[in-house]
Amino acid sequence: MTTIATVILAAGLGKRMQSKRVKVLHPIAGRPMIRYSIDAARKLPSDRIIVVVAHQAEAVKPILADQPVEIIHQGRPLGTGHAVLQTEPALADFRGPILILNADVPLITVETIRSMINTHRKQEADLTFLTATLSDPSGYGRVIRDSEGRVIAVVEEKDAQPHQRAVREINTGFYIVESAFLFGALRELKADNTQQEYYLTDIVTMAVRQGLKLNTAEVGCLEEIIGINNRADLVRIEKIVYRRIAERHMTEGVTLLDPDTIWIEADVVIGRDTLIYPNVRLEGASRIGEDCVIRSHTRISNCRLETGVTVNDSCVLAESVLEDGATVGPFARLRPGTMLHKGAKIGNFVETKRAELGEGSKANHLTYLGDAVIGKEVNIGAGTITCNYDGIRKHQTVIEDEVFVGSDAQFVAPVRIGRGAVIGAGSTITKDVPPDSLALSRAKQEVKKDWAKRRKKAKGKGKKETVKSGKD
Repeated sequence: MTTIATVILAAGLGKRMQSKRVKVLHPIAGRPMIRYSIDAARKLPSDRIIVVVAHQAEAVKPILADQPVEIIHQGRPLGTGHAVLQTEPALADFRGPILILNADVPLITVETIRSMINTHRKQEADLTFLTATLSDPSGYGRVIRDSEGRVIAVVEEKDAQPHQRAVREINTGFYIVESAFLFGALRELKADNTQQEYYLTDIVTMAVRQGLKLNTAEVGCLEEIIGINNRADLVRIEKIVYRRIAERHMTEGVTLLDPDTIWIEADVVIGRDTLIYPNVRLEGASRIGEDCVIRSHTRISNCRLETGVTVNDSCVLAESVLEDGATVGPFARLRPGTMLHKGAKIGNFVETKRAELGEGSKANHLTYLGDAVIGKEVNIGAGTITCNYDGIRKHQTVIEDEVFVGSDAQFVAPVRIGRGAVIGAGSTITKDVPPDSLALSRAKQEVKKDWAKRRKKAKGKGKKETVKSGKD
């Protein structure tokens, strides 16, 4: 396939979205809507990819900063024909076919576009556009043919006569046009229509009048041409995208126990033989390795899980790294900056933030580990807290290898616990602990013999007497 240029129309405001955000920036499965058209163009032999924007152009540009595209500002939007005409200076030296895509129709597949381009080339056409036949063509421009079946015009619904509105063949808005014809035709467009806009569809009539080779290609799967006009459309399309993503991962060897309740965003990568339970969300650029198990009601965002990681039920993980064999949950929260080395374990109701657990270390219950570096084979007892914030700054706790931390311990950072040390349960540690030492920090226990017995006796008699709290 020889080189083409691609123009992506992304200038619409999207008033029916009822949003402060321009339509093409609304996300679908974790990617801005506009990215789907760009991704399709990148899989084609596009020598140039040009995106035409208008509303909120300054918001769109940063989103596309890492994409190999040229951005052209339409200024005042005066219709689709006017939008494409703005690309003429950029494509002045281009000789060849120009593909025109719409950023708000994100389900179109590369296979369908390639088929349209191939048809265009085989027929040696000057203009080819994609059509579909719908049982309800409402909202679309109608393809008008003569008695011999030749296309003579595309009429927008608002400008169509009653007999034309009865036509079920519609224009989908995807074109491949030879540059030698396109820009000359666009310069001759007139805005003499109901919407007072320069319609791109009018180039079809111009091609017919000039006796040029005009061709159509019909889309095979109707869901590919669904456009987004409002929030309901957005939800319907996102469901289809999630379904496609799930089917791709299952084809590549991932087990999804209930694909309809597993939401995997577009940039997520998952290794073979990973098992994912219902009601799981995988977001952002997460990388899930092979042989992992992710159980229900869990959300993982921008994380890296290596081989054989287990994430139990009802966990939230963000911007964290879990090495081979690590285990999390249930009911755990890993905040950004967490790293679990091989075989490390975070258990029930444990929260971490900028915390590193060494190989084989574990914090099984009811613990907060923030701004902590924890070595290998460390046991963190239930109820442990690293007190990392002094009200002004964050401070770090360092716990070296093979330390045993008893339950209900607090580490007032900055503090360092030496290798092999033991921290007694209920201790508040405010100073560094040398290696292989025992550190205790408790109030002395006091036992008041028979105090409870006397209290019960007094209560039973109904007397208004006070139980003494002394030694006797």
